[in-house]
Amino acid sequence: MLRLLSHFWTCLLFCVGYGLHCGDARVLTEVQAGPLYRMAGSRLSISCNVSGFIDVNSQKEFEFRVTKPAKTKVLNIISTTDPDFGYNMYRMRGDDITVTRVSPNSVLFEIQSLRKDDEGEYECAVINSEKIYSGTYSAAALVKVIDNSLSVSSPDSTSLSFNEGESLALTCQASSNTIQHTHLSVAWYLHKDGEDNARLIMSLERDFTLRSGHEFQGRYQAGLIRLDKLGEAAYRLTMDRLEVADRGRVYCQAQEWIQDPDLSWYSLTQMTTREVSLDVQGKADLVPDGTSVVVRLSVQQTSLQEGQKLLLTCSVDTQKLEEKFFSVAWLQAGVELARIGPTGVLSVKSDYSQREKQGELRASRIGDREYRLVLQSVTADDQGGYICRAWPQERGQHGAFVQGAAQDSGVQLVSVSAPASGLSVEMQNSVHVNEGGKMTLNCTVHGVKSHLSVAWQRKLTSTAAFTSVASLSQEGVMETAAEITNQVRLTRPAADVFILELDEVSLADSGAYQCVVSEWNSHNKTNSQSQTAMLTVAPTESLVSVRLISRSNIVTIGDNVELMCRVKGPRIPVTLTWILQRGTSPRDNILTLYSDGAISWSGEQHRYQLRIENTPSERIYFLLINGASHSEAGSYQCQVSVFQNNVYKKLPPSNPTAVTVQNPESDLTLTSSPALTTKINSDISIKCSVNSSRSGSSRHAVTWILQKQIQNITIANSDRDSSVTFGPTVEDVHSQRISIQQTKGPSFQLTIRNALTSDQGTYICEVVEWLQDPSGKWYHLTPVSGTTRLTLIEPVNDLLLDPTRKWVTAREGDEVQLKCDLISDAPSPSVFYKITWFYTSRGSPAVNSLLQLDHTGLLRYPKNQGLHGLQGRLRLSRPNPRTFGLTIQKVHEEDSGTYRCLVEQYQLGQEGHWQQKASVDGGPIMLSLNMTENNLSITRTELKLNSSTRQNFPIPCHIATRSSPESKFQVTWFWQEKNQSERHPLFTCYRNATLHDRSGWGQRLRFSHALPDRFDLTVSNPTLQHAGLYSCEVEEWILTLSNHWRKVAVENSGYSIVSIYSQGEKGAVSGYSSGIWIAVLVAILVCLSLVILALALKLKRAKTSEKTAGESLWMEQHHLKTKFNTED
Repeated sequence: MLRLLSHFWTCLLFCVGYGLHCGDARVLTEVQAGPLYRMAGSRLSISCNVSGFIDVNSQKEFEFRVTKPAKTKVLNIISTTDPDFGYNMYRMRGDDITVTRVSPNSVLFEIQSLRKDDEGEYECAVINSEKIYSGTYSAAALVKVIDNSLSVSSPDSTSLSFNEGESLALTCQASSNTIQHTHLSVAWYLHKDGEDNARLIMSLERDFTLRSGHEFQGRYQAGLIRLDKLGEAAYRLTMDRLEVADRGRVYCQAQEWIQDPDLSWYSLTQMTTREVSLDVQGKADLVPDGTSVVVRLSVQQTSLQEGQKLLLTCSVDTQKLEEKFFSVAWLQAGVELARIGPTGVLSVKSDYSQREKQGELRASRIGDREYRLVLQSVTADDQGGYICRAWPQERGQHGAFVQGAAQDSGVQLVSVSAPASGLSVEMQNSVHVNEGGKMTLNCTVHGVKSHLSVAWQRKLTSTAAFTSVASLSQEGVMETAAEITNQVRLTRPAADVFILELDEVSLADSGAYQCVVSEWNSHNKTNSQSQTAMLTVAPTESLVSVRLISRSNIVTIGDNVELMCRVKGPRIPVTLTWILQRGTSPRDNILTLYSDGAISWSGEQHRYQLRIENTPSERIYFLLINGASHSEAGSYQCQVSVFQNNVYKKLPPSNPTAVTVQNPESDLTLTSSPALTTKINSDISIKCSVNSSRSGSSRHAVTWILQKQIQNITIANSDRDSSVTFGPTVEDVHSQRISIQQTKGPSFQLTIRNALTSDQGTYICEVVEWLQDPSGKWYHLTPVSGTTRLTLIEPVNDLLLDPTRKWVTAREGDEVQLKCDLISDAPSPSVFYKITWFYTSRGSPAVNSLLQLDHTGLLRYPKNQGLHGLQGRLRLSRPNPRTFGLTIQKVHEEDSGTYRCLVEQYQLGQEGHWQQKASVDGGPIMLSLNMTENNLSITRTELKLNSSTRQNFPIPCHIATRSSPESKFQVTWFWQEKNQSERHPLFTCYRNATLHDRSGWGQRLRFSHALPDRFDLTVSNPTLQHAGLYSCEVEEWILTLSNHWRKVAVENSGYSIVSIYSQGEKGAVSGYSSGIWIAVLVAILVCLSLVILALALKLKRAKTSEKTAGESLWMEQHHLKTKFNTED
């Protein structure tokens, strides 16, 4: 049963959906939702799809057009049928503009390289090949073309070489100056020789997630490959333990993404850095021979003074020493100073490279097993523990050395004391510089006795070590560290003053800077002194303030608006963008003024002017709007960005300033006749003249309205182009009597021929003045109206209708007769009548025309979608000459209300024209319906049930009487705890047979509906928590004639009080169980009575047989029978 009901509702919903679909428009044309932001020079793709044509497989033809910003002219671009469809300006672009057919119902429109003037609203239109029009045959998407401001660069060298196992670090800087909300993605690629496609190493996606390439996934998961974002625009790739397979060309690629209105992401543009050639030298596998190595370290002198020489000798002993190779390194406090490789090549760590260049550090092999390190002109920093470390080296198959296990010597402690010296260094403690500015540090020396050298060092974090920036030797030779990207200058304006200058400092340059001054005696350093200063770089956004003001931001159309963007801060090159947001639309660029003076226009160039004014404290950027219109209304902002260190840095935008453009006040005045009286059946003319208006070039639209009692009826209107349309309630027969004429002045005249009594009332002439704004768009002012009261004089007549109010009561579905009776004299045969019935629904003031039978016998039904069902059930009759009847068949609940008739009397004139003689209204007829009475009742038996946890108990809900045989029921069972008032719904059976378990009790509830009026719910395997009060609630529903469900009644049953006890406990027999046992006992007694009665009858029959036989009972006289008689 449930399955059949399910299929029934499915089919019903399908039919309803299909009917609604058939009632809607069929054809639908779709393109991507706009606005679509695209970069100049990039590709534009617009997909156009159409559905709903009868012939789905036929090839559809499409046309593409564009409307440029603030222009009403539509330009043809390209068509799938006509090669000459597009304007010449588009045809000349050749293959740059194409349309490709994807399927019979869809095409793809593309512009390979967008231009700034391609901005506009693009429309896709499908050519209708069918005979009917039903639906939408075009769709449009707004395209905004913005400048490409993506900047990508890398400060790294174009050629790098590493040994296998070493680490690589590369930096990429990527930024954009786009004001729209965009995301950047940055990726590093490895392009190997001989391969067409590059391999992804690591990327930071647009959703800020990291993704590694397939070949590098294992190393990324092991933590050997990282991609870190440093600051706002720097991205660093780190690869530990380089492999020979990493050889190739490495580059960084940045993409700028924007999210379209359909929530899909689109790549606006992409740029790559120059390629870095990466070479990785490999090593062969090591095969250890197990030979032990002994390493010793000796120091010539362990106690030194600053400026003296430190000699560290390292000896390596092992068997067959002359056949083996070693790498030897010296370490201080765990930090490597220098290393001699197996081929005798010296390598010095970066912290000591400057001393090695100045000759203060030397290392060499002085014998078969001895290696010597010399530190000359030691300082206090050189004291501490030293060790020597040696690695055996084996040659591999390809000649490369493979490093073995390290062996360390013992620790040698060296102390360095400072000799008496008058050398001292003085430098400011802190320096503050603006971002992009120049840093200058002065280092002043006191107590100079000999030649001096200076080394400038810095550390950018508190935990980092000092690294070299630049140095100036005692001979005046200057050296700059390779990793310093700023322009560095070292000067010595006086013998005791050293100056360090860094140009275009960034936030990353903040940190501690150290000036180390050394005193030299011949080629030996005798003393060193240092001083540290903290550099603080102030970010640009903390220095620059942007404020937008306007002297007048509420203007009238045609007025000029001047906006001032005041930029205060240091004199640095800036790029300024003017932004406009109209309502809830996305922000638009008006124009961008670049730091080099170039201007990029995005709006209408002739609508704006730009001016710059410089003052000692600020720069003021003026934006002048010439002749403002509603298109220029909105919220304006100016935004400043700076381009520092190859990175765009957008500063916070200015405060928004709203520009409101208002329409001017209307100067329109009208002249109209206040009252007009004329006879019925004559032609009338109502005139409305314009005395004054705002402009001689303005246009006017007029609407004529007839005011009757509580409602206004639009008769006709003429738009600004003099196109006339009639109101929706004006029927065709009446529109033929009405005309509108416009004459000089201008004056507007409404003419009604052969006036009828229904034309009587107050006529409103509503005039709207239309003007053109400076951009050529039309706008209207406040409407002005004039009124004329029309009174029609009817000839004396004796037409009278019964004016008394009548009440009619019926039941839903009955047939109702409404009558409108003449009480005047008997009508003449030469007189004809026009009858109109009106209806006012209950609770509504609107008077609706139901139907009309005119004097020529023509029956009309005024169009009214809400009354369509009622009009189809109406029948007119005239049972006698004095009675006009209206019959409503199968009256519905919605038919209740007030009915009224209007009778008009017509007679044929001498010229053969119908003339209205009289009209009269009948009295109101009040129709009310008696709905189905509530006769619902359910069994209210109060039950007390005792049940064990292993017994099931039922909760009956039986309907005793119902209101209608056609009614449906919705039954809901409730449960509540004893001594509690809140009821909890357990289970509902809806009127459409849908079941809803609302208890959360799992599979314990079982529903049954054996008879139409019997509903039962059984609780199986109850627990102690299921004890309580149970009841049911029944809702009775009836389907009305208008196919709406109406609730007739709601009734509640009595309570079933249920007690639950555990298995084994003694429980009293419930009233319900007692009834069952009584019924069983009664049945047993009845059966026993029937058995006793049957035995008694048999005995009686046996006695009767004996009397009949009477003769003898001997066997000889009674032969035995071979078969028993059925009676026996």
